[in-house]
Amino acid sequence: MTEDFLHRIRHKGLRERVVSAEQAASLIHDGMVLGMSGFTRAGEAKAVPMALAERARQNPMKVTLMTGASLGNDLDKTMAEAQLLSRRIPFMSDPALRRAINAGEVMYIDQHLSETVEQLRTCQLPPVDIAIIEAVAITEQGGILPTTSVGNSASFALLAEKVIVEINLSQSEQLEGLHDIYIPTYRPTRTPIPVVSAESRVGFPFIPVPPERIAAIVISTKLDSSSTVQEPDEETRAIAGHLTDFLKNEVAHSRLPSHLQPLQAGIGTIANAVLHGFIDSPFHDLTMYSEVLQDSTFDLMDAGKMVFASGSSITLSAPKYAEVMARFQDYKPKLILRPQEISNHPEVVRRLGLICINTALEFDIYGNVNSTHVMGTNMMNGIGGSGDFARNAFLSVFVTKSLAKGGRISSVVPMVSHVDHTEHDVDILVTEQGLADLRGLAPRERARVIIRNCVAPEWRPALEDYLGRALVRGGHTPHLLEEALSWHDRLRRTGSMRPE
Repeated sequence: MTEDFLHRIRHKGLRERVVSAEQAASLIHDGMVLGMSGFTRAGEAKAVPMALAERARQNPMKVTLMTGASLGNDLDKTMAEAQLLSRRIPFMSDPALRRAINAGEVMYIDQHLSETVEQLRTCQLPPVDIAIIEAVAITEQGGILPTTSVGNSASFALLAEKVIVEINLSQSEQLEGLHDIYIPTYRPTRTPIPVVSAESRVGFPFIPVPPERIAAIVISTKLDSSSTVQEPDEETRAIAGHLTDFLKNEVAHSRLPSHLQPLQAGIGTIANAVLHGFIDSPFHDLTMYSEVLQDSTFDLMDAGKMVFASGSSITLSAPKYAEVMARFQDYKPKLILRPQEISNHPEVVRRLGLICINTALEFDIYGNVNSTHVMGTNMMNGIGGSGDFARNAFLSVFVTKSLAKGGRISSVVPMVSHVDHTEHDVDILVTEQGLADLRGLAPRERARVIIRNCVAPEWRPALEDYLGRALVRGGHTPHLLEEALSWHDRLRRTGSMRPE
């Protein structure tokens, strides 16, 4: 052992627990429930899961895996192909695991991200046997200093019977002090969560784990996977422009201040591009209270537009990661990473009055949103935190391009094939075509506004025809049930929603 990792294990009594990834993985047995760090390709344990997958190839075994959100470094892929996973909770984004889930080989529990540890804490889910947590270091008292995400790591570590810590030497020690670990007290006498602004610090800068519960320490060096976010294109810039114009109008009518309300944005290219569009907006002194801090967060800071950002992970492209870490001490006073049950907590979201921007796969003419299922049956990734935010937002915004697959698919349909966010939780819909403000509108009014403003021109006549005939039949939310999913059925049969 060299001084390189000795100084990262400040509790001297724990230094003797350093073992190989294979030795640590041997503590895990068939049928166990594992709680692992990682939130949107950031801060996941990297060495032990790989060693465990290799062991499962030689000696078949199954585990239940809980994380914060999706994992990087192809971990979900590797574990799925090793047939290690029997059950996966609460979010994923890997194509190989997705295939196993849709084939029924892995049981996937798609949860609101604020709920997982709440259900663990109240014994509604099976208890965690072993937590595997990536860390920058271990404090003198045995506290775990997380890396680029918090996610569910804190509660996994506190609730698990044993903890395996992966100290990643490639993760910068500058991350120490970035985290704010606050765990809610137990119901029914829970005290209010004292977060009153994005900047509020209310907890510890480490996970306070009793040192005797740390069963093994593994040294790793693998970096987080880079995000796959693409640069804004003409359509995403148009979406950003429509939303900016809408918010400018809200400010002009004194419904919002010039610094807006705290922003939340979902992961992915479209949401990141929409945030990027705020650089050219008149808004200033922006704050963020979100899950994932993406490239656009730091671009807004560099542009002098954003003054503070709170999240649960930092997930960046490779160039942006290098740029941010080179200047991290400049950014650090403007950042907090929290447990996801705090970053996504419904009461905090509602009290802070967030403007929440999330991505839809499709939405229908009445404002119902599908964000998880392709053709109503095949899981894409999961609901993530969008439900936590949409239901409780000051403004709930969903964005998507109006067309997909080269124009063969309309993202606006008569009826969504799966509902993740009902019309009751959706205020604003935006495509590159325009923006539909649904506030205060009845279903018949919403349908006309959505078709007029959000639908690609070549698809408007078909939706207008559908709505017209549905209105003749009547009802508060008029539908032709025999035709409502005909567009999806045609896509299934022909590869296109276009009329045959």
